[in-house]
Amino acid sequence: MSEIPAKATESEDPSDGARLRGVAAAAAPGDGLWQSSPPGSLYDYINVASFSIGPDGLVDQWSLRAERLFGIPAERAVGMDPIAAFVAPDQRERGLRKMAEILDGREWTGVVPFRLPDEHGGGPDAEGLAEVFVMPTRTAEGERAAVCIVVDVRTLRGIETDLGASRAIFGQTPFGFLLIDTDLRVRRVNTRIADLFGGKPADHRGRGVHDYLSRGEAERVAATLRRVLETGEPITDMHVTGFTRGSEERRHWSVNLYRVQNGTGRPLGIAWLGTDVTARRAAAREAAAARRNLALLNEAGARIGNSLDLETTARELLDVVVPGFCDLASVDLYQGLLAGDETPPGLADGSADLRRVAFASAVSGAPFVGGGSPVAVGAVHHYPFNSPCADALRAARPQSVPAEEGGLVQSTLAVPMVAHDTVVGLAQFSRTKGSEPFGDRDRDLAVELAARAAVCIDNARLYRREHERALILQRSLLPPGDPEASGLDIACRYLPGNAATEVGGDWFDVIELPGHRTALVVGDVMGRGLRAAVAMGELRTAVRTLALLDLEPAEVLSALDEIARGLGTPGGIQQATRTARQPRDADLSEVYLATCVYAVYDSVTRRCTFANAGHLPPVLVEPGEAALMLDVPPGMPLGVGGEPFEEVEVELPEGALLALYTDGLVESRDHPLDEGLQAFVGALTNPAGLAPDPRSPAAAPRADGRPNLEDICDHVLSTLDTHHGEDDIALLMARVQGLPAESVGDWTLPREPRSVGRAREYARGQLLSWDLEPLVDTTELLVSELVTNALRYGEGEIRLRLLLDRTLVCEVWDSGLVQPRRRRARDTDEGGRGLQLVGLLSAAWGSRRTPRGKTVWFELPLPDGENALTDPAEALLSLF
Repeated sequence: MSEIPAKATESEDPSDGARLRGVAAAAAPGDGLWQSSPPGSLYDYINVASFSIGPDGLVDQWSLRAERLFGIPAERAVGMDPIAAFVAPDQRERGLRKMAEILDGREWTGVVPFRLPDEHGGGPDAEGLAEVFVMPTRTAEGERAAVCIVVDVRTLRGIETDLGASRAIFGQTPFGFLLIDTDLRVRRVNTRIADLFGGKPADHRGRGVHDYLSRGEAERVAATLRRVLETGEPITDMHVTGFTRGSEERRHWSVNLYRVQNGTGRPLGIAWLGTDVTARRAAAREAAAARRNLALLNEAGARIGNSLDLETTARELLDVVVPGFCDLASVDLYQGLLAGDETPPGLADGSADLRRVAFASAVSGAPFVGGGSPVAVGAVHHYPFNSPCADALRAARPQSVPAEEGGLVQSTLAVPMVAHDTVVGLAQFSRTKGSEPFGDRDRDLAVELAARAAVCIDNARLYRREHERALILQRSLLPPGDPEASGLDIACRYLPGNAATEVGGDWFDVIELPGHRTALVVGDVMGRGLRAAVAMGELRTAVRTLALLDLEPAEVLSALDEIARGLGTPGGIQQATRTARQPRDADLSEVYLATCVYAVYDSVTRRCTFANAGHLPPVLVEPGEAALMLDVPPGMPLGVGGEPFEEVEVELPEGALLALYTDGLVESRDHPLDEGLQAFVGALTNPAGLAPDPRSPAAAPRADGRPNLEDICDHVLSTLDTHHGEDDIALLMARVQGLPAESVGDWTLPREPRSVGRAREYARGQLLSWDLEPLVDTTELLVSELVTNALRYGEGEIRLRLLLDRTLVCEVWDSGLVQPRRRRARDTDEGGRGLQLVGLLSAAWGSRRTPRGKTVWFELPLPDGENALTDPAEALLSLF
């Protein structure tokens, strides 16, 4: 209003003066009507300008708003003809007529086109529309003039459009919309808000956020509103919770806030645009829960079952679920299953004994629920018949366990652990107060987790059973107790792999051969498990059988190679030989390979013959010397076939130490084979400084001052890395103790009949010198029979040898190749009973091939007062 020219005078209308006087009278009590309007009034939004026209029809006053609207400064505008300046040429004649009417004292209102200034974005011919209100006035001299008020029609049309759009958006939007003033009071709401909180939109005017939200939530929102009002920074996607009219369900809204201000930037209030996201948040929670459950299942698949140990598998389950799924958890397994029973007793009614194998808690010192005192890990217990846990075991379905009054736990699930339709135990999951109780989705997840763990536990149980059976089988095939051998001091060790690895096929054996000789065997079947143990047993049996045939070491390994090739073939060795000639794809699962070293030691000559089938070389420690690995040609492993085996004969000095072993002793992931062999040789080089364990009766010091073999074995196992558990370990050690010369009687007899009597005389004299008079008669009789057979059926000169050690052995040598064969004589036969007599009177007898013929031998036990000797006369009578 201040921009209306001051020279304007009152109108000719007599009513104008009265109207002005009335206004002045009304304003007399105070000047409130004359105060200036604050910034942000309507004139900030509509483009209004004013100027005045003098009596000559020219502009005599020009306002600042007119300068902005028309783009003409006051210096130029004053004195200008408004018709010529602003009206197009084709409209000027009409404009001049209107100007004349105005100067005649008539008011006029209309829309007038005008040329827009260049700064408005138009060209030189751009036009605008102005709504003009012309009011006649008089000058001080009484001449007629006019005041013009101009409004930009384009701005008005824009305001109308914006108001229409705002009204449409405000009334038709599906979102909740509020206008909040600077006092944080509601000024306007749309129907969406009114429908949610009740009443009509007008009823909400003047309300605050405390009228819609709870106290805590309202204070948080009010603080945010004040911050938006002060800073002008908008807030997007603010989460607000509350309740609507007539509903007890908690609702969730996503709210956007921004400050509303006028054209000059003065804050008018805050706009609130809210969207109900209750369903979306519920779906998001479901999706998050599904993702969390899936992640938990993935973690369970990765972490459960990495070990084949029952207790470790149960702990792995608890490591997954606590605290990600529950706050407390425990696992109980049937005691019968842990003990190796196929079906646990009492499975039908759920009252069988269970053992607590694992417990985990995310709450310090929190006991488990279930009534009674807490069950300690490792304790054996059972659940009452009517308890939810017993019901879960009976029905193989999860059960909810009621929470105890005043207890810490508010929700518990008892989930049976079912594997292959068999209940193996019970898992309990509990959540404490403050956590969300278990729902249907949690129940399904608990069942899945328990089922996965149950399968792993059942697999571990089956593996443990197989491992124990294979270990029992393997141990049963090893030599029982401490082996004994003539002319050798023996010590041995066998260490199976740990429970995480399957049992291997390592074995060793000590076989007594005729003539006070001993076969030492160490082997290793490639592979693990029951299959390897069975193959080891078959090979060990074959070795003992071949050893009793008194074959040379190379011949024993050749026969073993054929047997190993036939182990994986249903038709046996012959079928394997025929199949080997035909091209076929090899089935590696049916190939049995093994390494073996076979040595035969003669206590009389102290010579040892070695043959090796791909095994590690023996180690020899001579008295006063460093340990060394014997150069025995390794040969091919058993089961490969096609290659002969070589023999090496070594004379062992008295007191020498011989060690045979498997690769588990000298090789592991952390120690390569070469390094392990060097460490083994170093451990055997100087064992003299060992201190025997006084607690061990086998560790008594020897009379010759040498360390006991048992101590040496313990020293080797403690020095080397033998606790890796990756493979079985077999160690066989023997100290050479040759047969003394005074314990050997050796004679050569010519091929003549009187040699029989001479052989009896030699035997009698030797036995009497050994103080073995009770054996004289039996020995004379048997020596007479063997020498007679050598004369009748053999060739070349005859050799008689008596050997005294733990038993008495008599050997008769000749150059003939025909082996004696025992047969049963008929009652009418005059002869043919000599070998029968040898078999009756001796503890054992037999024959073997030698490089120059054969040897027939028999063995008699030494008289010890416990075993009565067989009377020769009774033996002779028993033949008839």
